[in-house]
This record gives sequence, structure tokens and C-alpha cells, in this order.
Amino acid sequence: MPQPAERLDADIDREFSTEIVVDVETLNIDAASFRQMEEASGGDLDGVVRLIQETVSRRGKQHNPVTGSGGMLLGTIRSVGALARSRGFSVGDRIATLASLSLTPLALKRIKAVRAASAQVDVEGTAILFLSAPLARMPSDMPERLALALLDVAGAAPQVARLAGPGDAVAVLGAGGKSGLLCAAEARRRVGPEGRVIGLESSAAFADDLRALGICDAVAVVDARDPLAVRDAILPLTGGAGADLTLSCVNVGGVELSAIVGTRDRGKVYYFAMSTSFTATALGAEGIGRDVDLFIGNGYAHGHADHTLDLVRGLPALRELLAARYG
Repeated sequence: MPQPAERLDADIDREFSTEIVVDVETLNIDAASFRQMEEASGGDLDGVVRLIQETVSRRGKQHNPVTGSGGMLLGTIRSVGALARSRGFSVGDRIATLASLSLTPLALKRIKAVRAASAQVDVEGTAILFLSAPLARMPSDMPERLALALLDVAGAAPQVARLAGPGDAVAVLGAGGKSGLLCAAEARRRVGPEGRVIGLESSAAFADDLRALGICDAVAVVDARDPLAVRDAILPLTGGAGADLTLSCVNVGGVELSAIVGTRDRGKVYYFAMSTSFTATALGAEGIGRDVDLFIGNGYAHGHADHTLDLVRGLPALRELLAARYG
């Protein structure tokens, strides 16, 4: 299977009828992966470029060897194999992949620019998409860079729609970031007037943005790596019981137990970020005797691209904020 493989063959001269070949313009690097590369390079973006080049050259894919994650890409279809034509895509279509770069064969000629704020990297290269790989045409009603940023985390909001219900108290760790904003907005739609949405965010500036949106009943500036601080922020806002559903959208490790201690007994905890240690999650819940249902983040859900784009289209203030950051 391509995701756990150490190396993929990204040679587009070897043509297969089940594959779609894409001329790649932009890599949208997974947030946990980009942050790790930034830290490893001491904040030097030239160092990030070198790490990406080294990874792709060695592995035939952008599969971060430290975080195990990748991201997704924007490009134009160069060719469609005979057995892939039934998918309805044609040469020249502008598309974004909805499967991870950690399983997508990729070859890079050069890296042209890095935008740290959006974790996007402009490149010249080619990628190969397998017959089963999900992808989406780029929408015509919003900037491509914004659409790419949204499609990168498109699986988040549909999962919230499945897990949150009327009257629930929902806490979002990292609520001011890209996936956190989408989760908070979806939670607001699902819990109704009797429910509560609690946003926790370590950045004071992002917390201010979150308050201005008005989608949270309460916003607290808290470091999600501090479980007791997270617990003490959530419990008073939930009558001492804890959240019915806690969503972890923080792109660093060490937040696994924080999401658990802020959740009520028999509540639900959903980990969207790829920086999560699922060993720490399972053993942490066991260690403090907390009976909660733990959900592993899945970047794919049926119809998730349309779901997320429509969510943002319907909230002009959220769209404006995301466009300012990522568009």
C-alpha cells in the first residue's frame, strides 16, 4: 500500500491506465508537518525548502518522516488513463487532491515560494493519482488558495455534523485555527440555541478573531498543552460536567489528555490533528479512569468537499477571515 511505503515510484513516463497525472502548482502542507519542519529549521524557510526537497527526492512523495503526515496539492490534469476516464475528469481540469501527500507519488523540479502563514508551497512538479484517490474540481466562486486551504481540512466539519447534536456542549481546542474555525462553525449549526460552543485558543489574536465571529458562546485563551488549565476553562462553562463533545484541532503534540479531562463521563473526544499520539490518547484515558469514546480524525467523509465549501459560503464573516489569512 502506498501510504506506509518507504518510497513510491513517481516516474510519469511509466504510464498506467488507472492513473491520472497532474502538473502540480502548489503543495498545501499538513499543519503539523509544516510546523515540525519550521521548528527543525529554526524558522528558516530555506531550511523548510531543503527538507521538502530531501523528503520528496528520497521517498517519491511528501511524507514527513517525523510526523508521518503530508498534506494535499493543487494542479492541472495533464493526462487521464483509459480506465480512469469514468471518473469524469478531463485534461486541463483544475483540481485539488483530497488524499494525503503521504500516499501520492510526487516529483519536484523546483520549489518557487513558501508561504508560512498558510503552509502552502508553490512548486513545479508532477503527481500521480490512483484510481481510488479522491479529488475535487476547484470552485469558480472563491480564490484558489482559499479553496485549497479549505479542502485541506474538509473532513473536519462533516465529522462534527455527525457527532454533535441539539443541546450539546462542544469544546474546540485550537478553535482559532483553520480546522478549529470550521469545527466551531459547524458545531454552532448543530447544537442549536440550547447548546454551547466553547472555543479554546492559545493565540490572543486568533481568540479575538473568534470572538468577533460570534460563533462561540465563550472563548478562552488557554495553552492546550496544559490539561488542568483546559479543564478549569471548560468545567465552569458546562455546569461542572465537562463537554459532551471535545474536538482537538491543535497542530502540536502533548494535548491528548487535555481533550479528555475537559469531557464529561461517556462523552466523545475527536482528534483531528495529525500531531496526535493515539497511544497517549488511549493510555491517558485509561490512566485517569475516564470512560469516553475516542475518535480518530479521518480527513475523508462522503461529500466533505462540498459540505465545507458550502459552510464557508453561508457565513460571510468566516469566509472573509479565512480569505484574509489563506486566500
